[in-house]
Amino acid sequence: MIRPVAPVSPRRLPSLVALTVLAVALGRPVPVAAQGAPGPMPVSVANPIKKTVSDVAEFTGRFDASERVDVRAQVSGQLIQVAFKDGANVKKGDLLFKIDPRPYQNALDEAQSAITTANARIQLTKADVDRAKDLIRTGNITDQVAQQRQQAYQEALASLQGAQAQVATAKLNLEWTDVRAPIDGRIGRKLVTEGNLIASGAGSSVLTTIVNTKPIYFYFDVDEQSYLRYMGFVREGKIKQEDGGAPVKIALPDSQKFTIDGKIDFADNQLDQQTGTLRLRATVPNEDGFLTSGVFGRLRLNSSPDYEALLVPDAAVLSDQTRKIVMTVGQDNKVVPKVVELGQANDGFRVIKSGLTAEDLVIVNGLMRARPGAPVVPQKVDPTKPADKQAAAEPKK
Repeated sequence: MIRPVAPVSPRRLPSLVALTVLAVALGRPVPVAAQGAPGPMPVSVANPIKKTVSDVAEFTGRFDASERVDVRAQVSGQLIQVAFKDGANVKKGDLLFKIDPRPYQNALDEAQSAITTANARIQLTKADVDRAKDLIRTGNITDQVAQQRQQAYQEALASLQGAQAQVATAKLNLEWTDVRAPIDGRIGRKLVTEGNLIASGAGSSVLTTIVNTKPIYFYFDVDEQSYLRYMGFVREGKIKQEDGGAPVKIALPDSQKFTIDGKIDFADNQLDQQTGTLRLRATVPNEDGFLTSGVFGRLRLNSSPDYEALLVPDAAVLSDQTRKIVMTVGQDNKVVPKVVELGQANDGFRVIKSGLTAEDLVIVNGLMRARPGAPVVPQKVDPTKPADKQAAAEPKK
């Protein structure tokens, strides 16, 4: 049996060196101090958390304006004024562009003069009809002449109606020389500058674009199975629809937090046969106007009724090929691996569908020291605390 060697004083060091050299020469082992075997390693443990949760489905999509208008001219002419600042917020009815109104003012004056002419003709033909009535009683006019005068009077009335319609059209064209905002929203940049000749009609150029993002829409696609599963819960009454639609949460690309509230208020009337998805839309108030059209986002929707579940930290779940394993501590303080069936993630925790009980002690910190069957020193911690606080609470070796 090898005994521990007592500390060597400096005076005995030369003698010890000589003895060591002699032992090596004779082929004998040199005595060394025995090292003690390591004891059980410390680990942090916690019971699974009991919590009421619901399954959450996550989808990607993009924001889009609730209203969008391509502003075009309704009459032709030379552009003489741009009355807005690029990117400004505008109200419905605000002046945006002004087209030279002089040709349309002349057309209105001409149409109004036609009304004056038509009224004069009406007065003349009305007088002829009245005289014809008197002459018919005395027999000094034929019925044919009387009918001709009556017909001329009717034509004069029709000419007045035509002139009035021309005046209305001329007034409308003159009004359209002021191109005004058709909706409230944010305007883009001007695409045409002063001095250009503006054409009207279906093929006319876009002058600018206005979008309304208060509220703003978020469009996303849902796979067929997820849609049918969710609607099944709704039909059975297990998921209640709120006024205005199902509530959702949306996160922007630069954030991991789902802080934007919205409600699903539209679903397309048929599935896309090529992709097997259905287009849905969530409406977001966007009262501060921060969100803009085209921004990418991620949407979360509660896709199941609430249910009681056991949760463990994500870091406590290990992978063993196709299986998921959680390390636990048994009554004899030895590590016991358990195969579990995982549910959805929930704020840094993982739902355990099967494989654990509420009384199990799950190793949540110190997994590198845990070996199946090895003894450990468990110390309970609160798994809801941050990892740095758990590490600080972990017992030291």
